[in-house]
Amino acid sequence: MTSHPGGSEDSGSATEPRPLVCARCGTTADGPRPTWICSVENGVRQYFCDTCSRDNLRAIEGRLDSAWW
Repeated sequence: MTSHPGGSEDSGSATEPRPLVCARCGTTADGPRPTWICSVENGVRQYFCDTCSRDNLRAIEGRLDSAWW
């Protein structure tokens, strides 16, 4: 592995991970939630909680944007 001259591998800016927030109901999750879904709509990544995902499963499978739910 090589690195840039004069730089160290630890020189990158560390950012705090932001908690996930459901784009529909506002529920927050502190850590990774494998049961949440992620949707990219108009170039924006949105996350949806378990409950909102289940309530709108047919619309999600039909690839409708969340604005139609």
